[in-house]
Parts: sequence; C-alpha cells; structure tokens
Amino acid sequence: MAMQIPGSEYFSSRPVDPAVLASTLSASLPVHSVTQEQIDNLDPLTYEVIRHRLWSVTEEMGEALKRMSGSPIVTDANDFDFAICDELGQEVQVGLYNTMLVGAVDLAIYWTLQHRADNPGIREGDMFLCNDPWVGGGLHQSDVIVFQPVFHEGKLFAWTSAICHEPDLGGVGLGSFSPAAEDVFAEALPTPPIKVVRDFALQNDVADAWVRRSRVPMLVNLDLRAKVGSNSVGRKRLVEVIEQYGADTVKAVMKRMMADAESRLRRKLTALPDGTWRATGYQDQSHEGDRGVHKITVAMTKTADHLTFDFHGTDPQSGVINCTFAGMRGGVMLALLPILAHDIPWSAGGLMRCFDLVAEEGTINNATFPAAVSRGPIGPAWLTGTLVAECLSQLLDQSVDLGKSVQAACCGTWDTAVVAGLDERGEFPMPFLNVMMEPMAGGFGARPQADGMDTGGLFCIPMGRIPDVEMTEFLYPLLTLWRREEPDSGGPGRQRGGVSASVAVTLYGSNNPAGLVLASAGKAVSQNNGLAGGYPGNTGLDAVARGADVHALLKQGKVPQSLDDFGDGVELGNCYAQSYLAPGEVLYLSWQGGGGYGDPLHRDPAAVADDIREQKVSPEAALQVYGVVLRDGVVDGEETAVLRHRLRDQRRQRSLAPETDGAPRIALESARRLDDNLVVAGNEVGCAHCGHQLADLSTGTQLQLAVFEGPSSEAGPQITSEPSTYVDDEVVFRQLCCPGCWTAVYSAVVPKDHADHVSDVGRFALAGRPQ
Repeated sequence: MAMQIPGSEYFSSRPVDPAVLASTLSASLPVHSVTQEQIDNLDPLTYEVIRHRLWSVTEEMGEALKRMSGSPIVTDANDFDFAICDELGQEVQVGLYNTMLVGAVDLAIYWTLQHRADNPGIREGDMFLCNDPWVGGGLHQSDVIVFQPVFHEGKLFAWTSAICHEPDLGGVGLGSFSPAAEDVFAEALPTPPIKVVRDFALQNDVADAWVRRSRVPMLVNLDLRAKVGSNSVGRKRLVEVIEQYGADTVKAVMKRMMADAESRLRRKLTALPDGTWRATGYQDQSHEGDRGVHKITVAMTKTADHLTFDFHGTDPQSGVINCTFAGMRGGVMLALLPILAHDIPWSAGGLMRCFDLVAEEGTINNATFPAAVSRGPIGPAWLTGTLVAECLSQLLDQSVDLGKSVQAACCGTWDTAVVAGLDERGEFPMPFLNVMMEPMAGGFGARPQADGMDTGGLFCIPMGRIPDVEMTEFLYPLLTLWRREEPDSGGPGRQRGGVSASVAVTLYGSNNPAGLVLASAGKAVSQNNGLAGGYPGNTGLDAVARGADVHALLKQGKVPQSLDDFGDGVELGNCYAQSYLAPGEVLYLSWQGGGGYGDPLHRDPAAVADDIREQKVSPEAALQVYGVVLRDGVVDGEETAVLRHRLRDQRRQRSLAPETDGAPRIALESARRLDDNLVVAGNEVGCAHCGHQLADLSTGTQLQLAVFEGPSSEAGPQITSEPSTYVDDEVVFRQLCCPGCWTAVYSAVVPKDHADHVSDVGRFALAGRPQ
C-alpha cells in the first residue's frame, strides 16, 4: 500500500470543470470572459488574424527564453515549452517543444486559482514559480514553471507561462537524479506556487532562496530570469493584441480556438470505428539495486467522439520510476498531439476535453506523495505515451485516410547520464555539471509506408536538437571521441525503424574523477516495440571503460573507434547507478532507435541493400533478420528467395502451431484491412498475405497463431544486452506468426509472463460484420 502523508491531498491537482472553477473563484478576483454569442459571432477573417497573432506571441516567448537562458538544455536541446491560457488556465496555444509539459501547465494554474487567490493574492504584476509535480506545471521537480496572470481593466484576462528543465536543483544525486531514492525527500525539494515577482519586480529573497539549492546556481539564476523575461514579453505582446482588437474580441478568439480544436478532434474520432485496444510495457529496475520489472498497462476505449484511457492493472509505485497524475496526462498528450492532432492547431485546452483518464492512485504512473519522481517524465510518463501511441496506431491502422499517422514506438526512453566534477582548464578550478543531451538524437518508429527517421529526435519534443560537440567541449572539460549513428539500432521490419547513435567521451581538462549518474530503462525489456510484426529496436547500453588510458592512445596517434579498443576493463552500467569517471577512462552511451513496422522478411531487398551501403544495417543482420543475399553489393534475387524460404521454415520448426490441415482460406479481394497482416471478411479473420483463416468470429475472437519463445538475442543483433545482467525475471523474444505463410504478426522482447493482447482480434473494431 502506498504511503499517503496526511494533508498531502492539498498539494494535488486534477482537471476541473471550467464552469465549476469559475463559480468557486474568490470574490476578490474578478475575471474577464465573454458570452457564447460573442464567440459565435466572430468574423472569420478577424478570427484567423488574431489566432495567428497569438501563435506568434508564444513563438516570441520561446525565442526570448532561448536568448536569455545560459543552459544548453534550453539553448541547444530545446527542452522547454510555453503557453497562453485563458482566465481559468485552459491552454489556448502551446509550443512545439516538450509536448509532455502540455499535460501539466494548466494544472498549476487551476491550483493557484483555488489556493492562492486570497492569500497571497493574484494581482497584476505578479508571477508565480512552481516545481511541484503533484500541483502541476511540470512532470518532475527539475521542470520549473514561471507563470503570470495578465489583467485588463482590473479583471483577470489570461495567463502566460514558460517552463524548462533545470540542470540541477539539489537533492542527493547529481543533476537532481537520485538513482537510490525511495521517496521524494532524497530528491530536489518540490515547491508549490510561490510569488517570485510582485509589482513587476523580481523578489530577491525568493530568487536567492530558489537559486541556493542548486549545484550550478549561475545557470539556474539565468534560467529564472529568462522565464521571467519570457513572460514579460508574452504579456507585452498580448496587451498589444488586446489594445488593437479589443478585449472581448481577443477573448472570443481564445475560446473559439479551443472549441475548434475540440470539434475537429471529435469529428475525426467519430469517423473511426469504436472499440477497445490494449498495450502493456515495462520499466526494468526501479532504483539502484533493484532487479525487478515494473508494468504499466492501458486499455483505450473509443466510443463515438470520446476516448477513455484506463490504467487499471499498473504496478504500485516503486523507487524513482514514478510520475504523478500530471505525468500520466503529459504522456497521453505526448502521443495524442502528433498522432491524432497533427493537422489540428494545438489548443490543448480543447483537445483535452476529448478524453478521460482512469487510474488507481499509488501506481507508477499516478504516484501519491511522497513517492520519488525524479525519473517521472523520461520514465513512466514516456512509457505511458508509448503505450497510448501503440493503441492509437492500432486504431488508425484500420483507416485508409488516417493510417499515414500510424507509427511504431520512438526510441522508447531517455538515456540519462550526468557528469559533474571540477573544471581545471582556467586559472581557478570551477565546478561543472553536464546533463548529456546527446540521446536527443533518438530513432523514430517506422510507419506503414515509410522507414522511421534516423536519429530524427524524440517523439515528445518536435523541435528538439542535439547539442553541438564543439560547444559541449567549450563549456565542459570533456573530449568527444566519437558521436555516430549505429547500424542495426533501428527495429527490423518491412519498414525499418530509425537508427539511433552512440557517443564516447573522456575527461579533458580535469585531473580529478568526476561523479557519474546513470538513469535509463530498456536494457533488459524493449521499450521501442514494433508494430504489425515489426521487431523492436536496439536495447540501450551504457558502459565505462575502466582500463582505458585514452590520453596515451591519442599521444600514440591512435583514435579509438569502438569499446573493443579500450581492452577488457569495460564496466556495464545498470539502469540506475551512481558511479564515477576517472581521467583517462571513457564513458560510452548507446541509446535506442525506433521500432519496425511489418515483417522484415517482407522488406524490399533493394531497400536492404541501400541500408547496408548507408551503414544503417549490417551484412549480418541482412542475412539473419531480413534474409537478403548480396553479391558485390547487388541483391542476388534467387538466393534471397531461397534464404527467406529457409528462414520461414525455421519459424515453422521452432514454433508451437495450431493444426492447419484443412483450414479454410478467405477471399482476400472482398476482405477489409485490419492492419498490415490481418483482414476481415464477414465472420472470418485471416492472413492478409495468404488468406489463411485465423479466427471464426462466430465461435470466438482468439487468433490461431503459431507461437515462439526464445532468448531475447533471437530478435537480432540489435539486442545488445543480456537481460539477466539487469533483472531476475526471465525475458524472451516472443513471436507470433501466421501458420499458413509464417508471416510475423507480433514480435517483441518481453518478460516471459507478459500477457500480449495481439491474439485477441476483439481489439479491432469489427463494426458492420454479420452478427
């Protein structure tokens, strides 16, 4: 049972009905609003002009934040976001940066309206600071929001906000990542909304108390002022729009923007079939010393124009792999925005009206205080988003028009590494702390008609960037030995998952060991799963070459090219670990690529040949996984056909298969697509490739598929780790195939006791079939 601190429910926020919130606001806080008639009577041209003006305001806020911040997390990697909200906190316009934060910004404003209106009050010229993930604004304590009320003629008109990830806010662990934490008291202190600006003046006492907690106070100080400046820009520009068009007109546009986003998403949902889709994923290890596997599971039900995400069955909160309700909601938005709303303006306040969240408290993606949550956004919130994306993709895969939005899992998780020590390059030694942002170059998941983007970024940060190597070496006493794409890191499939990369760094300009914190997942159990039989991408791998003397190698003119060049003293990093990096040693990080789509034995052999030439796929993987034979770089069609036949026969020999003699075939020409491998015709569900009947819906919804379970390495050379190094649970490569043509329908690296959902064809919407 999760421990609940008495009174801690005060520091928690949930979405509220705007009408209820408006009716309960303090009498001391008059608000500006408009009637439905004013919203309905907007001139279309005026609406579009003001809508785009509001978009430009948020863009200018983002540019102001980047120009004033000194943190590479903001200036290089774009891990931040901003928003304009209406008087009640509903998000009218959000940025294209860290979209998970969209699920939390409004929660902080709701809470402030409920608990700060009378004492200390909400007045013109105020700004509030918050990093309490139970209140909202951000997803863990390192996400710090500064938000301000904007008044017009004495009435609360709107809110603006700016938020970014801070490099360090204290706590036991470097960078405020505490791998051994069992509760929040070992992490950075969560701070509910406090006034950091009064009467347009920064409060030095509050600012000093805030900055004092950090190991890198200068950067946190700059970021604080950058967020204050960003909000100041937002207020100035918003007031200019109000003065030009009138407060009622601008507010009517804000309300219409949310209503339009809501109605467009509801129309899209209405056009899709009803049904329930399920997905389950895992976090391997929950804290330093743990060897368990921890589950998140979701059932997504689509009814008419509404979605419900039910997370019942998710494991209890544990270690550092927890997120609050804000994180769970942010994970849903991570998937919903690019998959369902990519062609809808991101007025998140309207989009979030189209779904409900159902979850037990005290679980790893709905944790209660005082759970440790430093891993929140890049652990359970991210996995929540990946699972929601899997459900949405299965829903959309049935639609000819919307199927282009289907995408296998992105890189699955963020590979956290924090290096901190003493920079001795100048006249006086100075402390440094670097949250390595190279894993920003993750591989995107494959689509039904396209490969995933190689090192394309992160699903949750559309505008994300990888840091500049030269700037990293300028700022920190680190030398980058290599940063490169890694072959085979993308999940094999008919469409290949995007490849990821690796980086190797060593201390350069520091003669003392540096502290090292590692925090990641996906080393034992895949978090970058494929779709429709596509294989998962690579597993993550972190290591320190202890026996290396890289400086001696460089003096000899030898430039290391791989871990093998450093000898036998390579120490693998656990998912969660605190360690060190000594001079001469090398830190190696290899993060995850995207999942594949469809059976890799259906991939165009010419595309595999291109992959080999571009070093996206190794010759070994071409033979073992794709079944493609090359002669002098040219596909040998005849031998490829023979090899693929042999690989399918191997699937047949190793699998437990249902009886297939006399199994009927369905007429493919009259069947309707369910996904890349399955079709339905009347009461019959069959293989889209050979027509083999896999289920008769008049007798049941279970697909009759052949099942194979073997070592995770059977998934291919992209599985670079041995699961037993990290967890005690048995982890297997599970593959389900059509027993007629041996096409892979499902391929995953999962715990042996994983209950997959693919065998139940009831997950598909079968409306319109004969009853």
